[in-house]
Amino acid sequence: MLEILELNSTWIVLAFFCGLMARLLGLPPLTGFLVAGFILNFEGIHASPAIDQFADLGVTLLLFTLGLKLSPKDLSKSYVWGNTLIHMAVVIGVGAALMMALGTGLATDLLPRQWSTALVLAFALSFSSTVFAVKVFQDRSETGSLHGRVAIGVLIVQDIVAVIFMSFAGASAPSWWALLLLLLIPARPLLYKTLDWGGHGELLTLFGFAMAFFGAEVFGLVGMKGDFGALLLGVLMAKHAKASDLAKSLLRFKDVMLVGFFLKIGMMGFPDLPGLLMAGIFALVLAPLKTLLFYRLFTWSKMRATTAYYAALALANFSEFGLIVGSVAVGAKWLDQEWLVILAMALSLSFVISSWANAKAHKGFERFEIWLKRWQSQARLPGDGFLDPGDADLVVIGMGRVGTKAYETLRSRYGREVIAVDADPTVVAQHRELGQNVINGDATDRDFWERFRMRQIRAVMLTLPRKAENQNVARHLRRWGFTGIISAAARYEGHVAELESAGVDFAYNYYADAGEAFALAVCGEYFEEKSEDS
Repeated sequence: MLEILELNSTWIVLAFFCGLMARLLGLPPLTGFLVAGFILNFEGIHASPAIDQFADLGVTLLLFTLGLKLSPKDLSKSYVWGNTLIHMAVVIGVGAALMMALGTGLATDLLPRQWSTALVLAFALSFSSTVFAVKVFQDRSETGSLHGRVAIGVLIVQDIVAVIFMSFAGASAPSWWALLLLLLIPARPLLYKTLDWGGHGELLTLFGFAMAFFGAEVFGLVGMKGDFGALLLGVLMAKHAKASDLAKSLLRFKDVMLVGFFLKIGMMGFPDLPGLLMAGIFALVLAPLKTLLFYRLFTWSKMRATTAYYAALALANFSEFGLIVGSVAVGAKWLDQEWLVILAMALSLSFVISSWANAKAHKGFERFEIWLKRWQSQARLPGDGFLDPGDADLVVIGMGRVGTKAYETLRSRYGREVIAVDADPTVVAQHRELGQNVINGDATDRDFWERFRMRQIRAVMLTLPRKAENQNVARHLRRWGFTGIISAAARYEGHVAELESAGVDFAYNYYADAGEAFALAVCGEYFEEKSEDS
């Protein structure tokens, strides 16, 4: 126990400083966590049971919270499941053929010499990382955007394919008891009632933990993948009114536990020089080809260039599922053990490269916009055409708590002259059911403003949760020549100046000003009552 505690203190401190350095370099902290894992591995420290458990808990919570925001309708779209299956088939065929051709032409043991080995490796490398992509979208608050929903839908279809493969490859097949899981559907009202009884405090968080781990355990007991169970339990709870609050209550726990996952990947070991070269070929050649293929399939499916670009970029990596598939293949004697280490290194390299690419995503699109739009179809997906605000001349961007209250206040004063925009279709549907003038759109996507008719808009209020998002929207508006008023909500005093430098006319620090507004309201009520009594 003392050894585990000592190890935990080591990797926690090291992970913090490596994550901090990555952030200062403009990269996602998860890149630093991977580097911390490599450092620990060089020092001869390997993943302990504590790290394994931490990593598993983080992935379980991640997939449960993902399910809370997932609409099953997204998976039914042909541009999701169809593109996924086409992509996997092409990557497996082309990837295996390239490996065999290079192995034969170069006459080296560096590449596989048997079709069975090449096909299994290409299959393992055809997956993209669910953990990575969801983390990227959540960090940018883009989980509800079209490109976020498309990418996550692709990942779920890939996960289903992986489960099917593991069942046929000698892994434990689901038992007949798995049919009893269908009883969870009629049990949903009881789960909803339990969530209502839990209130909004610590019981809400505990309910989330209980549901996530219950799903993982029950699915594992009947021979199915536990993480898949956590995901489906989240989907089952997604339509509850408190689903969003439940996801937020689990956010910090999930983020901390996921540090263990990225450390675990980095600590899997270093291959020898030939293996390192092989991992480099996979990360530097096959991963970019996967990304380009995703982009072409998405644009072929009538997605706009920006939607296809951001979705493809989030999938520009290899997956932890590839390691699972590889381990199953090793157990079935289809792969040698050494390929697992090579796959782990290729996965780690792809995470580093993909982290850098996604951190520079917006600048990358601006740089290659002309070339990217050459592949854009003239046709559009339903709901992806021009957005007409009608008679509205005031726009609220983001319908969280602050945005909703701002919209309702403006609406009570100006009526239909106010319109709101939110990237999450579920949130939009809820507000539209109440008769509110809210449309679906991702305002952080610069192409959104190409579709949004701004002819009579005179003021825009930005209430997105992250400062960087509000800055991006303000810059897009000013670049398009918008001369009206832009205001933005700020959480910290230091953010005010940064928002104003991005083109915001007025930044409102709602935390700092909440106390003042509260005091004025109370004083107003108090002195009004006093004057009436006198």
